Amino acid sequence: MYFTDRGIEELADRRGAEEVSLAWLAERLREFVDLNPEFETSVERLATWLARLDEEEDE
Repeated sequence: MYFTDRGIEELADRRGAEEVSLAWLAERLREFVDLNPEFETSVERLATWLARLDEEEDE
């Protein structure tokens, strides 16, 4: 188990039943980077990966 798995599990446990829009998620990611600029690259990579998920299926 990676250390980040704990955070992911907490997210699923606390908010797993909620539905959110991708616009809401994008805004939360922007806020996070504003507060934690050292994670800008990681957040950018995650956002890009999420944005392009369907491209992999088309290939």
